[in-house]
Amino acid sequence: MKAAIITIGDEILIGQVVNSNASYISSQLFSIGIPVNRIITVSDDEQDIIAEFKSAFKSFDVIIVTGGLGPTHDDITKTCISKFFKSKLITDEGALRRIKKIFKRRKMPMPEVNYEQALIPDIAKVIPNPIGTAPGILVDKNNKVFCALPGVPYEMKKMITDSVLPYLRKKDKDLKKVIKHKNLHTIGISESLLYEKVGNINEIVGIKKGVSVKLAFLPSNYETRLRITVEAVCEKEADEAIHTAEKKIVKNAGRYIYSRDESTITETVGKLLKKYKKTIAAAESCTGGLVSSKITDVAGSSVYFLDSVIAYSNQSKINLLGVKKDTLLKYGAVSRQTAIEMAKGIRKRSGSDIGISTTGIAGPAGGTKSKPVGLVWIGYSDKNISFARDFIFAKERDRNKEIMSKMALEIVRRQLLNIE
Repeated sequence: MKAAIITIGDEILIGQVVNSNASYISSQLFSIGIPVNRIITVSDDEQDIIAEFKSAFKSFDVIIVTGGLGPTHDDITKTCISKFFKSKLITDEGALRRIKKIFKRRKMPMPEVNYEQALIPDIAKVIPNPIGTAPGILVDKNNKVFCALPGVPYEMKKMITDSVLPYLRKKDKDLKKVIKHKNLHTIGISESLLYEKVGNINEIVGIKKGVSVKLAFLPSNYETRLRITVEAVCEKEADEAIHTAEKKIVKNAGRYIYSRDESTITETVGKLLKKYKKTIAAAESCTGGLVSSKITDVAGSSVYFLDSVIAYSNQSKINLLGVKKDTLLKYGAVSRQTAIEMAKGIRKRSGSDIGISTTGIAGPAGGTKSKPVGLVWIGYSDKNISFARDFIFAKERDRNKEIMSKMALEIVRRQLLNIE
């Protein structure tokens, strides 16, 4: 079986709403062995909608439609389904009772337009909506399954898990294979270099008969997510294949992997600080408090985060962090020496175990030949060692600040784990 997803709504096409529904539906179908081969968004136009229905019904076994089932004049999906299947709209008494019950519970009068939500094509079955007024529609014809669901995400998700997936499993007895994913999150290494280190996953794992293992490289903002996808005939074989693949990847590129459980770099560092009972403070220039903001985004960070200073000017670096005036005159604010003194200064000021600092050129202007836009020095200091590392990132200011902040946290992670 293969599937298509059709999302209906002008709000998606004009960029007002992000199409998160398609992503969710695709992942859920894939989890039961149904690959999605097409995702398309259509405007609130009857001709366009029906044309997509025809195209999808001709080429796919499963068609999932979201959007346009509400009670207002622009909700035309139901009418389009009725015309496409040449069926009549009839009132489904069960759906009508559920809609009335919702309004009664809310102690609100039921508008006339909501009666229309109980109209269902006579060829269709109702997909119950336990948390909203718009019932879903399911048409099983020519051995193909056509489903229409509300566009409201939490309603759609409930109907997918409670009704659509069980129906598809029951219909297709061949949906017995198990599909599992595992994500490994890396930072500080390019996609191409990571590929060289990891190699061909199929050769690494040694595939058993009936087991398929794939590895996808998904780069984003100086990180690369490694997604292991396994297809097997049972849970045990799927888990074994994922474990084997993960073990080999960790062996070849483990120092760059900061998370194997979907934790962010900030959450990972927070767990390590708690584990080793260490405290941290941050001195920031170019990142403008973003490192501190990330750390405090994690609940419970007050256990290990003590202090933060945004020392943007040279004078503030001198006054608040104890950076020497001679250091700034000789080496400049964006330098190894200044970064180290900032890290030492914040550690001394706060009494923390670890001091971390950032000083750089976020851009888009201010760069020179010797110190280009994107250059950052990240300083680190604890009772045993103080050092600074330099990086050159992008030319866009917001992106630079984001990457610089992540790498500051990554340096802390590597120090805590004694990774060079």
